[in-house]
Amino acid sequence: MLNAGGDAASTVANGPWTPLGLLKSSLTWRSAIYLAAALAFGLGWFVVLVVGLALSVSLLIIWVGLPMLALLMVAWRFGAVLERQLVRAAFGVKIPSPYRPLPEVRNPLVKLKSMAADPATWKDLVYLLALFPITLLEFVVSAAIWAGTVMLLFMPVIVAVDGSGAEVSAGFVSYWAGNPIEALPISVLGLFGLVVAMYVTRVMAIGHSAFAGLMLGPSPAQKENVELRRRTEHLRASRARGVDAAEFERRRIERDLHDGAQQRLLAVAMDIGRARAKLEDDPEGARALIEQAHAGTKEAISELRDLARGIYPAILTDRGLDPALSGLAGRAPVPVEVDVDLPERPPAAVESIAYFIVAESLANIAKYARATRASVRVVREDRWVVVEVIDNGVGGAVARSEGGLAGLADRAATIDGMLIVDSPPGGPTIIRADLPCTW
Repeated sequence: MLNAGGDAASTVANGPWTPLGLLKSSLTWRSAIYLAAALAFGLGWFVVLVVGLALSVSLLIIWVGLPMLALLMVAWRFGAVLERQLVRAAFGVKIPSPYRPLPEVRNPLVKLKSMAADPATWKDLVYLLALFPITLLEFVVSAAIWAGTVMLLFMPVIVAVDGSGAEVSAGFVSYWAGNPIEALPISVLGLFGLVVAMYVTRVMAIGHSAFAGLMLGPSPAQKENVELRRRTEHLRASRARGVDAAEFERRRIERDLHDGAQQRLLAVAMDIGRARAKLEDDPEGARALIEQAHAGTKEAISELRDLARGIYPAILTDRGLDPALSGLAGRAPVPVEVDVDLPERPPAAVESIAYFIVAESLANIAKYARATRASVRVVREDRWVVVEVIDNGVGGAVARSEGGLAGLADRAATIDGMLIVDSPPGGPTIIRADLPCTW
């Protein structure tokens, strides 16, 4: 894992590095302006901090220095916040706040004590004290290289205005230009100086942003804690969505049982009861009722089989994902191409979720897409099972909170997976699910 300084440096280093790219990049010129102007900021804070700390410490004996030191601490924290914004504006580097949360109390002394106990506060102090020598070095280098570059580039103008000519020396080699025409080769040399100046500026920008990220950003331990909290929140939300999905599925099964098989079985029981009552007096009527009960029983069994298939299809358990998806494709109203490329069977939870994602997607294609063909692809990519359903329909599918696609996203979330729907108006529609899986 990169620390804050490494992240900041990589952000600047990812910019263009060709001469033309450096010339056109606003990052080059923003960095140049910052490196030339930051000396005033560094010098100002160096004077304020050195004088303020010396005065506060010397007055601690009469207790006056304590509030002065507290005010100075608040001031340098504010200066560090401002420096983060300047670094972001100059180098495009966003440095996260490293501070611990302040206590939610009204007592300012408690908050000041918390600030003093925060290591980030003292890292801010070190950074602002070190900023003066760093910016002094950057200013000297920037001023020398850019001043020399500008002078070389505009040498014809300088010669024309001065009128007495100019001489450029580099070691034992010197060149005299008595008029603007003779000074043109010096301008060409200035172009090489411009390239060098841009590269030097970019290198100094990387170094400064790395130091700023290291001192003003969160430590590796803080970043790990933040990532852990983010991961915990994500898992908590995923589990909540999984519980909601399971509850929705339970209600669906209960509703299907009540409205379907239960009603049919009740009708069968009533038919058998009526047939038993007519068995002696009206054998033919009893026979008809028994035939009706028999037909109702078969319908109830069929509904129960469909309901069981909706919970977890038997073919998926017995034969795996490829035959199960091929069965879904065979029942689809449009031609569906199925490609399952898995080295071995994934866990049952992954298989089940992949199956129902494909089933719901094909059902949506049949209802809404007006497609003429579709494809299903299930492959292993590193430690993920990727499920992708594509159709050439009208598009416009949206994973609304009450829709079937949202339910598929909830299913995927139960194992920390994700569902992506790409369905522009006019199509095609791509539904992709990334399901984490460890064989």
